[in-house]
This record gives sequence, structure tokens and C-alpha cells, in this order.
Amino acid sequence: MDYTIRKIQKQEYPLLDNFLYEAIFVPEGIEPPPKTIITSPELQVYVERFGELKDDWGLVAEVDNKIVGAVWVRIMNDYGHIDDETPSLAISLYKEYRGFGIGTAMMKEILALLKAHGYSRVSLSVQKTNYAAKLYLTVGFEIVRENEEEYIMIYTF
Repeated sequence: MDYTIRKIQKQEYPLLDNFLYEAIFVPEGIEPPPKTIITSPELQVYVERFGELKDDWGLVAEVDNKIVGAVWVRIMNDYGHIDDETPSLAISLYKEYRGFGIGTAMMKEILALLKAHGYSRVSLSVQKTNYAAKLYLTVGFEIVRENEEEYIMIYTF
């Protein structure tokens, strides 16, 4: 599958709402939450006023001129928060585009971008049962904390 990964444009920031919803891991056999869940404060930290802070960085993946995935970071007090110098990462890819290497490519691109901008590490939170946890380990994230449901992972440059 041919795809392009590029920086997200300002007019595309509203799409992060869709990708935030897509990023919510729903285990097999569980009813997905309503789309309105993204309006909750604990999820709004990922997208609210995106692009207005100096540590807001984002990329999108395109297939046939359609945006099919996004990866973005910002320093925020989210589930994967480590400290006020470490951006937290969110990544999402529409289901029908998974399994083609696009997610891995987006991860590698955002990691290269963060390294180029002088960050020393990036963090994320992932549910233990989420298939993406394996992807994060493969690209070099390490588990630094965990609770019953989630891993907190860090990638160090």
C-alpha cells in the first residue's frame, strides 16, 4: 500500500478529534463508547487547542489523498505523563489501514522529529491487552511503570 507521512497542517487539526476516538482501545466483544466520550476532560487534554503550545507536534498518514492516520505529541497531564519536559504521544490509524506498516512508519517519523527538536524522551500509555503495545516495544519503547490495566512506556533518544 502506498502512503505518505507528512506534518499535519493547521486546517487539519480538527481531524485529531476523529483520531482520538479511533485511538480508544475497545477489547473484542465490548461495545465501543459513544463518540461524545472525547469531550471528557481527561481526553480533551490530547486535542484541545492543539497547535497553540510549543511542544505540539503532529504527523498524518495519507493514502490516495485521504488522511488515514495521525500521530501527535504534546506535554500534557495525561495517562502517560512522566514530567513537564517529556511529551506524551498519541497515535491512531483507521482499522482498514492497519497491518501495512503505516503505524510503524508514523512512529519512526515522529521519533525522528522529536529527536531533531532536542527532546530526550517521549512517553505513552497503552492498555496491556492492546495489540499496539507490541508495536511500541518493537520500535524501542520500554515499560517503566504499569498498573493492572496499562503500561506506561518511554522511548529515550
